[in-house]
Amino acid sequence: MAVNLTPNAIAAIIAGDVNSKPLVQILDIKLIATAAQPKERYRLLLSDAVSSQHAMLATQLSDRVKSGQVRKGSVVQLIDYICTSSQNRKIIVVLNMETIIAECEIIGNPKSLVESDSTAQKPLPNSSLDHSTRVSNNRFNAQNSGQSVQSFPPTVQPPYQPPPNYRNHGPMLKNDAPARIIPITALNPYQGRWAIKARVTAKGDMRRYNNARGDGKVFSFDLLDSDGGEIRVTCFNAVVDRFYDAIEIGKVYLISKGNLKPAQKNFNHLKNEWEIFLETTSTVELCPEEDGSIPRQQFSFSPISEIENAENNSILDVIGIVISVNPSVPIMRKNGLETQRRILNLKDGSGKSVELTLWGEFCNREGQKLKEMIDSGSFPVLAVKAGKVNDFNGKSIGSISSTQLFIDPDFPEARGLRNWFDRGGKNVAFVSISREIMPGGSKNEIRKTVSQIKDEGLGRSDKPDWVTVKATISFIKTDTFCYTACPLMIGDRQCNKKVTKSGNMWTCDRCNQEFEECDYRYLLQAQIQDHTGLTWVTAFQESGEEILGCSAKELYLLKYEEQDDDKFGGIIRSRLFNQYLFRLKIKEEIYGDEQRVKITIVKADNVNHSSESRYMLDLISKFTS
Repeated sequence: MAVNLTPNAIAAIIAGDVNSKPLVQILDIKLIATAAQPKERYRLLLSDAVSSQHAMLATQLSDRVKSGQVRKGSVVQLIDYICTSSQNRKIIVVLNMETIIAECEIIGNPKSLVESDSTAQKPLPNSSLDHSTRVSNNRFNAQNSGQSVQSFPPTVQPPYQPPPNYRNHGPMLKNDAPARIIPITALNPYQGRWAIKARVTAKGDMRRYNNARGDGKVFSFDLLDSDGGEIRVTCFNAVVDRFYDAIEIGKVYLISKGNLKPAQKNFNHLKNEWEIFLETTSTVELCPEEDGSIPRQQFSFSPISEIENAENNSILDVIGIVISVNPSVPIMRKNGLETQRRILNLKDGSGKSVELTLWGEFCNREGQKLKEMIDSGSFPVLAVKAGKVNDFNGKSIGSISSTQLFIDPDFPEARGLRNWFDRGGKNVAFVSISREIMPGGSKNEIRKTVSQIKDEGLGRSDKPDWVTVKATISFIKTDTFCYTACPLMIGDRQCNKKVTKSGNMWTCDRCNQEFEECDYRYLLQAQIQDHTGLTWVTAFQESGEEILGCSAKELYLLKYEEQDDDKFGGIIRSRLFNQYLFRLKIKEEIYGDEQRVKITIVKADNVNHSSESRYMLDLISKFTS
């Protein structure tokens, strides 16, 4: 049977048409599969009887080629399609189509669009075209006759009505309006069909959940487009199975037919009021070529000094020099699963430092690499994308599932920070905003001697006093240096309450749960002294690790399980008569009927002799001025 292909269809699509749903013929089909892109994809050569152009077939349509529904010579109606640029070349991406005639002789004498440009400018003698089509073609000719740069507006024509023999060959989508590429910032739930072209900047783990509707699974990924717009995409259940393995960080995709809903700001930190929920009818198409116009990542760094005033649970980006990395320790979550935690410290040019807590795989991946770099004497730059602010014991940053870490990245902020550090920033004194810092922080920088703690009556007011003391550890109590603690997680914090053993199980009265293994946390009693006197202090988990250089569990097992008294004693002796800068919390507490002043070490830093010399020179200058 005679078939009329849509005139000028190829030129119109190249010019940006996504509305005409043209009738075209497939001249050639070629299978494409490379090592970089192992999934089978098909490249088509499309024709409108005059011009031809290469196109990529969406992977979800590959089965139509395998089953023979689409073959060389097939006449198809393009339902969903877009045209994109790749390496200065135009390529059509076919997202959905209907087969009108499975087999047909080649129609016309099509040539590639470049070869047929001169022919395309001439009016086409086709009397079967209606008036609207002729008007469109006349406008097309008039525009090109006076311009050196050709412009092909879309051909306007009535929707194609297939002959009776070819009707009802397959269900049509209810919402069959064609998609168009728009910026992410322009997305809203009130517009028609759309498509976005964006790079995946973050991909969350697949998580399982259980609620009143039953069990399920979910994962999300974040997108960034060439205009700087960001949006989160979320998939549930069967859609997870379809797209989880296909999504890769750093790759560019064409996405359409998603459902826009208000962003859940409790879980979504991106600056977009909407997020996309993909459905079974959604399309996610990997772009065949890299698009350099879309950045690989987008940051909005906050100086560490500003984090001090950030809201709890807010999400932000931070960049700093890593100055210390603690050992990774196992933590038991409340669901009974074990995870890892590692704490490190960052400083920047604002004169402040902050603790960064890494969870899970971050500890063994980036965390271990940072530990090795610090141990080798280097101080790497670390950029943190999407860290979560925690205000427990001062302000700190924690990793979440969408957090990304970049070690010694190559961009201007990192290079500037490295230059500052190497030119003297490493010797600049800084103040930590983490660990029980008094609001306002004014007393945090006050230096005192040991004797001044008693002489000035520190800690006896309603609020605790916060001071810094340079002193030496002269004695560490070793009979009771730790306690058995609950390893379960309450939200993003560990319970840490003391637990008791009943048979082979440990019990936490707070969590009302039993478990086979407990955690061990430091409760270290020590004496510190300087040239004015000595005093007793208490060090808990983090500060205990800073002093002894290992976890409480490791030291407990060494003493009570392995019973290696020589090695245990060697660790303790190696820490005696070492000088530290202790940040102390001093507060009067009641024990029984007696009031006592309790001194707690909240941080123990090794003395930086260069910074300490500058501090003392400043003191001398004040006395002499």
